[in-house]
Amino acid sequence: MSKEFFEAVSLLEQEKGIPAEYLYEKIANAIITAAKHDYNGKDIVHCDIDEEKQKIKVYVRKNVVEEIEDPDTDLTLEQAQAIRKSAKIGKTVDIPLKTKDFGRIVAQTAKQVIRQGIREAERGQMLQEFKSKNQELVTGKIERVDPVTGNATLEIGKNRTVLPKSEQVPGETLVEGASIKVFIVDVKEGGKGPKIMISRTHPGLVRRLFEQEVPEIYDGTIEIKSVSREAGSRTKIAVFTKDEDVDPVGACIGPRGQRVSNIVEVLGGEKIDIVKYSDDPAEFVSAALAPSDVCSIEIVDESAKTCRATVPDDQLSLAIGNKGQNVRLAVRLTGWNIDIKPESGFFEGQE
Repeated sequence: MSKEFFEAVSLLEQEKGIPAEYLYEKIANAIITAAKHDYNGKDIVHCDIDEEKQKIKVYVRKNVVEEIEDPDTDLTLEQAQAIRKSAKIGKTVDIPLKTKDFGRIVAQTAKQVIRQGIREAERGQMLQEFKSKNQELVTGKIERVDPVTGNATLEIGKNRTVLPKSEQVPGETLVEGASIKVFIVDVKEGGKGPKIMISRTHPGLVRRLFEQEVPEIYDGTIEIKSVSREAGSRTKIAVFTKDEDVDPVGACIGPRGQRVSNIVEVLGGEKIDIVKYSDDPAEFVSAALAPSDVCSIEIVDESAKTCRATVPDDQLSLAIGNKGQNVRLAVRLTGWNIDIKPESGFFEGQE
């Protein structure tokens, strides 16, 4: 094993971030696995790798016995003393092996085990890296967009993962080479390596964007109580603070609307309604139906969380929203079933 071998391991450590100690352990195991074939698989082969001296020692440890029972594991005293003069019966003797004598097949076996070890190390590192970022926002570079499935391959740090078409914002065009923000939904260990679930449609993406953009949310002054989202179209977010001197909605909007505008830009123009959370269900539901005005909220069944919202006649379609979107998002945001009726009562009974 030449100096170039140790230089190659050092290069792997630098390029892939895999500790040299881990690689040496896998390489030693590979050499042992290969060499054991010459001894019928017996566990008598050892390998010591000294990085400092840049030396690899491979040897077979045999027992010194009076009478040989197994030629693979035993030596007579005479045979042992020919290797080491101080050898004694009942002790062991280490017999050095030359790695260059293993042959082509053994070398190929070692290479396979080393490659597998490197893959395992990379998968392990990938798993740990993404686990540390689970439920967090990360930036990825778009490497490729599959023209058939629409799935996008993203480079995140030193790793690659796939953003499925189903987790992309409807109508959004992904450009190869561009950088985008994604939310890590979950990280699981699979048989073929870590399974990383990333999304652009998850409500957690909006939550993390507000945490990044609004210092009062990051430091805990303002709390995000809930988020409901229909990606690419509209999001409602409920915020709350115990600090009477802080306007939670105004802080999230920012001076001249700059904070929320920055988030809207990242989301490709998605509309965002920021509403003030309240422990009073009537107040909360009323706020959640923005941008519509609400005349009154009647609690129909508190245990079933059902209520009726009365809105001005000219605000009925606004309260319900296009294809029911506004009231649907308000229901998800508040957790209450909301029945909408106009102030005149003309459409009473209809949602």
